[in-house]
Amino acid sequence: MNSNTNPNPEEKRYHLALALAPQIGPTLFKAILAYAGTAQTFFTSASKKLKKIPRVGKKLEFLLTHQKELLRQADALLANQEKQGYQVLTSLDVAFPKRLLSLADGPILLFYKGTGDLAMERSVGIVGTRSATAYGKKITKEILEELYPYRPTVLSGLAFGIDAEAHRAALHLGLPTVAVLGSPITQIYPAAHAPLAAQIQEAQGGLLSEYAPGTKLLPGNFPARNRIIAGLSDALIVVEAAKKGGALITADLAFGYNKEVFAVPGNLHSPYSEGCNLLIKQMKASIYTGAKDLAATLSWTKPGEQKIKKPVLDLSNKEEEERKILLFLQEKEEVGIDDIAFATQLEMGRVSSTLLSLEFEGLIKSLPGKKFRLLVSF
Repeated sequence: MNSNTNPNPEEKRYHLALALAPQIGPTLFKAILAYAGTAQTFFTSASKKLKKIPRVGKKLEFLLTHQKELLRQADALLANQEKQGYQVLTSLDVAFPKRLLSLADGPILLFYKGTGDLAMERSVGIVGTRSATAYGKKITKEILEELYPYRPTVLSGLAFGIDAEAHRAALHLGLPTVAVLGSPITQIYPAAHAPLAAQIQEAQGGLLSEYAPGTKLLPGNFPARNRIIAGLSDALIVVEAAKKGGALITADLAFGYNKEVFAVPGNLHSPYSEGCNLLIKQMKASIYTGAKDLAATLSWTKPGEQKIKKPVLDLSNKEEEERKILLFLQEKEEVGIDDIAFATQLEMGRVSSTLLSLEFEGLIKSLPGKKFRLLVSF
């Protein structure tokens, strides 16, 4: 829920109190709001009505008996905003990133420190191993140099390795960059990157976290924060990654959110290329070969550059099966092969061979997850 105006203070106070409650994650929080309408209504409703909310049951008594304490915590965080230089953002606030509102597991509460706009027009996430090689660092710089004319906001996690390299390259080029933390914004982790965090804030960027100042730093915070990087990114680029690790988690999340995922292919003998090569093999990522491919996929144009119009295709010379598929793709932004087979009532083998033929002709583009997109108009 996000409107054109900010919520009244009392409404936000209750919203924040519910978001701070232990064991109330994004899914349950949203279920409560869907039933009660607002957090304030939830806290002030009769307990008999509240018991009807799915999965609230055992947590209900805790929430009601600790209501005053939760409100005190909310008041303290709101009062400390100016003193500690952060913003408390709930899904009620205009400044809450709209890219995160549609995610089922998206954050319900954010803390932001900086001057950059979270409603960025374009964004690209860059992630990779903490043990970055010289090649990985070089490629990260080159990627951002190529993307510079498109002026995206660069997102990463402030970790050692590729993350830090992405932030530094963005700062060097004058691109806005946002660091999504697995720690509270008042506790920079790793501590060695405190100077880098300060530079980011000063350069029209910012620090973003879903963890309230003063909360305990836990290992599980870091995999969880990756969904925010994935959700905020229009496209995610994995530069170097082992078979397991945070970068692969972020890529899987971005793929699940139907984001554009790219992976930089690497040496078959390098352990830090295994993850990228695996993403490409599993069709969860496209091969990153340059900024032009990414820009074309996202329909980005440089300042002063005219948007390339799709070529117009004459269907009269196409086979009936090809026409069926092309006309169905015209109705969708992107669609899976199973849906194509169902809609056209063609056998799967015939659909696969026809799609391959159309791709060779440059009429469609195959995407990760066995999805396809039309590249022409009629």
